[in-house]
Amino acid sequence: MKAPPRPVLVVGALALAGALALAFAPGEEPDRWLGYVEGEALYVAAPVSGTLARLPAQRGDAVKAGQLLFALDPQTVDAAEAQARAELAGAQAQRADLAGARQRAPELDVARAAQASARAQLARAQADYARFSALAAKGFASRTQLDAARAARDVAAASVAQALAEERSGELSAGRAQQQQAAAAGVAGAAAALQAQQRRQSEIAPVAGAAGTIEQTFFNPGEWVPANQPVLALLPADRRKLRFFVPQNAVARLRAGQVVHFTCDGCGGARSATIRYIAPRAEFTPPVIYSEHARSKLVFLVEAALPVDKPLPPGLPVAVEPVAGVAR
Repeated sequence: MKAPPRPVLVVGALALAGALALAFAPGEEPDRWLGYVEGEALYVAAPVSGTLARLPAQRGDAVKAGQLLFALDPQTVDAAEAQARAELAGAQAQRADLAGARQRAPELDVARAAQASARAQLARAQADYARFSALAAKGFASRTQLDAARAARDVAAASVAQALAEERSGELSAGRAQQQQAAAAGVAGAAAALQAQQRRQSEIAPVAGAAGTIEQTFFNPGEWVPANQPVLALLPADRRKLRFFVPQNAVARLRAGQVVHFTCDGCGGARSATIRYIAPRAEFTPPVIYSEHARSKLVFLVEAALPVDKPLPPGLPVAVEPVAGVAR
């Protein structure tokens, strides 16, 4: 049997190599942008130290807006609020004392009685002076008697003026204007301190600002919690988003406000999200995204807001459909 010609062997070898290359070559670049779900948790803490008294929400629990998250022992805060109330009451009493009359009501009554007596003496002195003046005109009273009557009238008038001045002095406020201003400032400061202590009452027992899920707890009831140390991490439903990566040849036509569609394992069909942020600088493809089917070296990070009605778990991989008209 004759051996096949050399050209036939060469063609056969090339055909076999081509078939193997087609069989084992990686597939074409995918039509989707890869990414994952990310959640921005809120780390809830109290501004003061204290013993953790209550922790009704546990890890994994769903909470509603306004629901109590935890509560510290209020004994210390209650004492501080009581002290602030007492200081405010003292400041208000001092302001009222400085704004009130210098003399008390009974003392003012004495001044008014003295004023009435002085008026009566003045009326009698005026009558005596008028009588002596008429007698002196007829020659029945001496000049000395007339002068004495005039002096008595003037003394009585001066006594009336003194009594009036004493009454006005007693009605003056006890403090000068500057003292009253200082007292008013003290009241304002004490009121502000009380308001701050009342706010502490809500800060040691915070409530959820929005519906979400307790992602983690860091203390148990009965443990001492330092000031500003997070007690738990709350993941609100409205703080979940997509983070996906777009090749550099496709990012130029993306803009905030565009709607993208994506799929994920167990999501039950395509879902939508709204682009909120596009990174201004490119970066190398993250290792968690890089694969034989995602070979772009430079990509741009894009973040898209998710609807709050269907929350997805953070870390879930997603595949985003490119926006219509955007190069893949």
